[in-house]
Amino acid sequence: MLHTVLRCRANGETVKDIQPDLLIPTGRRKGQSPSLSSIYRALAEYEKTQAYPGAVETAHADFAALQQRDRSPV
Repeated sequence: MLHTVLRCRANGETVKDIQPDLLIPTGRRKGQSPSLSSIYRALAEYEKTQAYPGAVETAHADFAALQQRDRSPV
């Protein structure tokens, strides 16, 4: 869905115009359109990953290191 939103936004469409064309593929809301806030939230997350490309990997590595440290015997 995100790729569809990004492509449509690049063509000048608004999120409000795009929303009715999107469908949730699985889960309790399968077949329904996502809310506007869900679309904006997905766009914001995407923009964060573009602005800080290594942040997610770094955070996962830091978390794994903390878990390993907590599991090691003292």
